[in-house]
Amino acid sequence: MARLAGMSMDYYVRLERGRNLNVSESVLDAVARALRLTDTERGHLFTLARPSRSRTRQRRPGPQRVRPGLYRVLEAVTDIPAVALGHRLDLLASNRLARAFYTDFEALPHRERNMARFVFLDDAARELYVDWPAAGRGIVATLHLYAGAHPHDPQLAELVGELSLRDADFRRWWADHDVYRRENGTKRYHHPLVGDLTLSYEAFNPSGDPDQTLGLHTAEAGSPSEHALRLLASWTAEATAAPRSEAAGRPRENSAGIGSPCSTRSTMRDES
Repeated sequence: MARLAGMSMDYYVRLERGRNLNVSESVLDAVARALRLTDTERGHLFTLARPSRSRTRQRRPGPQRVRPGLYRVLEAVTDIPAVALGHRLDLLASNRLARAFYTDFEALPHRERNMARFVFLDDAARELYVDWPAAGRGIVATLHLYAGAHPHDPQLAELVGELSLRDADFRRWWADHDVYRRENGTKRYHHPLVGDLTLSYEAFNPSGDPDQTLGLHTAEAGSPSEHALRLLASWTAEATAAPRSEAAGRPRENSAGIGSPCSTRSTMRDES
């Protein structure tokens, strides 16, 4: 590595062990080229090697809130799943179809409204993602990227500690130190109500808060996946609009609008 990066072995060893805090941009560029890093990995390298004073002094990221206007945007989107994610992949907001597609996050305690906890601790997630290992590795790599920018976040340390104790896959993948930035792509799902879907996703940051991510899922026009999403949206809308059952004296459906199938998707695994 030292030869590929054009530096002495002694200097590279000191650099790798974090003993050179004044490393230049040209040196980091040489290391990135030698390692053939992606743009995301290169940015992560620079963040780790050249921490700003504000980042090193940081202790706890402030609470995040979704703007009322963005809430209205999410609720106005009725034909595709849409979510707003924040620090540590916390689920900040979701539209009705996202709650039916994933799980009714709003029915969970605030601490459990987190995509990493859902993917690793909810058995329904392993059935939802056709390629669950790829989804799990992406979640872990996204958390690693966040950890580089927020190394002193105690809630991140708590989340990583919990998932490491409760899931061997998370523990193994966290040790790989991969990083990943959500932007766009395609994933395959198997939903318990509407079957197989192939959905594209787009992820972008709303203006004003770079640590929030708006995620949208779309299906190819005229495809079986689009039909399945429309069917799920139709069922969700009908169930949400259904009147209370006077005979039972309680709502006919839960807040996610799917009834008993969705309620089973809100159960986290208890084993340690």
